Amino acid sequence: MKNLPPLAALRSFEAVARLGSVSLAAAELNVTHSAVSQQIRLLEEQLGSVLFLREGRGLQPSEDGRLYALQVRVALGELSEATRLVRARPRGDELVIAVLPSFGQHWLLPRLPRFYARHPHYRVTLRASLDIQDLQQGLVDIGIRMGRGGWEGVQQQRLFDDELLAVAAPHFNGGQLPRTAAEVVACPVVRTVESWLGWCSAAGVAEPAHAALWINDSNLVLAAVQQGLGVALLRRSLVAGALQRGELVQLTDLRVPHLSPHWLVWPQRESAAAKQQDFRSWINAETADYLAALQPPPLHDTAPGG
Repeated sequence: MKNLPPLAALRSFEAVARLGSVSLAAAELNVTHSAVSQQIRLLEEQLGSVLFLREGRGLQPSEDGRLYALQVRVALGELSEATRLVRARPRGDELVIAVLPSFGQHWLLPRLPRFYARHPHYRVTLRASLDIQDLQQGLVDIGIRMGRGGWEGVQQQRLFDDELLAVAAPHFNGGQLPRTAAEVVACPVVRTVESWLGWCSAAGVAEPAHAALWINDSNLVLAAVQQGLGVALLRRSLVAGALQRGELVQLTDLRVPHLSPHWLVWPQRESAAAKQQDFRSWINAETADYLAALQPPPLHDTAPGG
């Protein structure tokens, strides 16, 4: 590394090579024209090569300069990205949690005050993210994901398995809610990425033929159902609170397993180990309480099957 030119010289050279002008490079770098010219001269002396040829009022890289500029540009880009990643990593008293927006809103946020009560010294940041790369790069301390597990570069713990329920708003269809599984699938359906196949197979009915509305976001689906726009198949973790508050009604006692469990995932970093353990201990206790409290919600006097 001893033979590396100064960073200021490399930045000046790259800017002049890209912009074709010392004046434009100086303006971009917020330095004087003479400062850029001096850095270029120093770099050429250190390399023993002419890097620029004057053409008219501008500068064009020589053959050596053109090849060197391409490599310097890549190296400066990598250095900039490495610097960004270091700066973006959570500090010691900051706990950054990556979470699916729907799970964060309906499951995690209502419980988060209890984490603050136990660990008031942490500054919590919730990052709505589906990107495992944020965890692998250490930009996030811990995350909650859905899937089959087996992600590379992170530690992982299966948190809990979810279920799918058919739900509607109490005022849907003027309060005349479906009484059988066959009547459920005959209603206007708000379709999502969740497949009805498993639920319908267990109920012994055909899948809904038509959708009143297609939505690819669970929060929007939940809002549409609460507004009475149709029935929907939703994860229990998202609707448990709304069922308890009477904002939604479970239409049958049928619950089928969701194919993607919830996982706790985290990068193995010594500097984050203590806060990761604090959050894991807390959320494991919350999960145990959640699962223990799960009781079949009151049904709308619905007959099983079709």
